[in-house]
Amino acid sequence: MAQHEESDAAPAAPSPSPRTTGGDAPAPTTASSRSSADAMPASFAPRRRSTRRSSSPAPRTSGRSSVSSARTSAAAASEPRRFEPSRAPRRSSGSTSEASAARRGTTAPVSSFRSPAPSVRRAPSLRMPRLSAMSVRKGVGMTLAVIAVLLMLAVFGAWHWVDARLNKESGWLTTSANASAESWLILGSDERDGTAGGSADDTPGFRTDTILVLTRPNHGASSLISIPRDSLTQVDGTYMKINAVAQIKGYKALVGEVEQITGQHIDHIAKIKFGGLKNVVDAIGGVNLCYDQTVNDADSGLNWTAGCHVADGGTALAFSRMRYSDANGDFGRAQRQRQVIAAIVKKASSKEVIANPAKAMKVADAGLTALTVDDKTSPFTLVQMAFAFRAATGSKGVTGSVYWTNPDYQVSGVGSSVLLDDSRNTELFAQLAKGSHKAGTVGTLAEGTSSNS
Repeated sequence: MAQHEESDAAPAAPSPSPRTTGGDAPAPTTASSRSSADAMPASFAPRRRSTRRSSSPAPRTSGRSSVSSARTSAAAASEPRRFEPSRAPRRSSGSTSEASAARRGTTAPVSSFRSPAPSVRRAPSLRMPRLSAMSVRKGVGMTLAVIAVLLMLAVFGAWHWVDARLNKESGWLTTSANASAESWLILGSDERDGTAGGSADDTPGFRTDTILVLTRPNHGASSLISIPRDSLTQVDGTYMKINAVAQIKGYKALVGEVEQITGQHIDHIAKIKFGGLKNVVDAIGGVNLCYDQTVNDADSGLNWTAGCHVADGGTALAFSRMRYSDANGDFGRAQRQRQVIAAIVKKASSKEVIANPAKAMKVADAGLTALTVDDKTSPFTLVQMAFAFRAATGSKGVTGSVYWTNPDYQVSGVGSSVLLDDSRNTELFAQLAKGSHKAGTVGTLAEGTSSNS
């Protein structure tokens, strides 16, 4: 009975055979050893060593088999086992984990292992290295330094180019006390150079028909004031018109007379030949001039239709010289001369000329050829004079003429002359030097125009 019950019970799983080191077969398992193993607590049971290899696991056998299968297993266990050294899986381009498993007779799980794709050598990256803020600042600083050096070289070259072409004369300036403002005496010399204009009764040789005083104060409006060419002066006890002083007594005497009229020290002198004025206007491509009268003057050669026109060099020269067909005579001519010089300075300093190096050089060469300055003038003072001139002739500047009391004052041996108002003129230039005079037009002619209107 007991035997029958034992045969009905499921056979216990055979315990793994101990590993043999030689050809000796392991001892067969008996019933007593199985009962003692079953009676042993689980915590004291010896841990079974796994015979599964990491690279290729052995096929598992069912724990519940028949007695015949157990005997077959025991017989197979009696033979010595062979252990092949584990090999790393091949990583050839054509092998897969499924094909490897098929050769070993095992079934590999799908997607459990895939050999990596063949490595492709990529071209090196062409990324630019990132620049730090310090590197950027150094690069910008270096660029600015290079630009500064180039500008310095350009200015240095232009400075010497202009300075080498300046016509300087010494002995023009006086030793009077310096004033707070900076003043230039601008003379328009109408020399006998073969150009059209003038008249038979003009002073022979050369005449300073244009006398302008340009003042630039430390603060306030710059000014450009004209002195009529027929203004009466007295030099060493002799009466004469101011336009004849330079020829008879010299330029230093002329500067002294202007300082006496204005009460201010003259720092620099610039003399412009009217004949050279023609070349300057042609070099800049003409200037825009306005006059509200139609004129056909045989003495100056001016043929003008009332209104504004772009004048070439010849027309601008005649426009500056004409006075007999002007109702205001010499005063009207002084107004037109200021207009011509202002138009030249405005056009010469425009982008149209400055942005064209060839044109700028042509204008500069023509201007320097027609210009004579005192021996203390430099390229820098010429630039200052140009800026002051443009500011004075602008909307915020002061322009006009000096004050007079009699425009037709008769003096024996001199003829008709202009008698100046000395007290008003010294007061006017004192305000201009301080920069306290308001912008606008000044002088007796301007007062007469405003009263008539």
